[in-house]
Amino acid sequence: MILEEDYIQAIRESLPELPHEKRHRFIEQFGLSPYDADLLSSSRETAEYFETLVTTCGDARLSANWVNGEIAGLLNRQGIDISQCPASAKQVGQLLKRILDHTISGKIAKSVFESICNGEGDADQIIEAKGLKQVTDSGAIEALVDDVIAGNPDQVTQYRNSPPDKQGKLIGFFVGQVMKVSKGKANPKQVSDLLKTKL
Repeated sequence: MILEEDYIQAIRESLPELPHEKRHRFIEQFGLSPYDADLLSSSRETAEYFETLVTTCGDARLSANWVNGEIAGLLNRQGIDISQCPASAKQVGQLLKRILDHTISGKIAKSVFESICNGEGDADQIIEAKGLKQVTDSGAIEALVDDVIAGNPDQVTQYRNSPPDKQGKLIGFFVGQVMKVSKGKANPKQVSDLLKTKL
C-alpha cells in the first residue's frame, strides 16, 4: 500500500497541535517560563482556557499566573477539572481587564473571582454592586495618607532616621496601613508615591 505524500501532508495538517508543540509556542509567543508553559499545555482544555484569557484581557503573564494560581487552587479544592470551572475563561478575562485598567486591585480581584464562581454575575456587575472600585482620586488618597502619617509618629521618626536601604520595609508598613483603612480600595502605587513624597 503506497500513500501519496500529499495525502500524508493533509493528514499531518489536520492533526491538532500536540502538547510539546503547544508548550514551545507558549514560550515563544507569550514569553512564558518553561514551568508555566508545561502546566498550561498539560491538557487541551487548560490551554484553551488560558488562550481565551489572553485574547480577552491581552496580558499573557497575568493570565498564566491566574490559571496556575487562583484557578488551579479552586479546581484542587473542589476536586474538578478546568472544563467544570464555575467561572468561564471570558468571565475571568473580563476580571483581569479590571486589574489591568486599575479599576480594582489584585487583592480585590480575588474576592470578585469568588463571587463570579458563586454565580453572582460578571466582574463589572459585582464590582458595581459591592462598590469595589479602586480609589484613584489623588485628593482622597492624600487624605488617607495624611491620617496614617499623623497616626504613626514613631514609625515616621524611624523612617526619617533610617538609611535609604532600610526605608523600603517601613514604606511597606505605611502602605499596608493605608490599604487597611481604605479596605484595599486605594491604588497601591499612588499610595506608595505619595508616602515617599510626604515622608
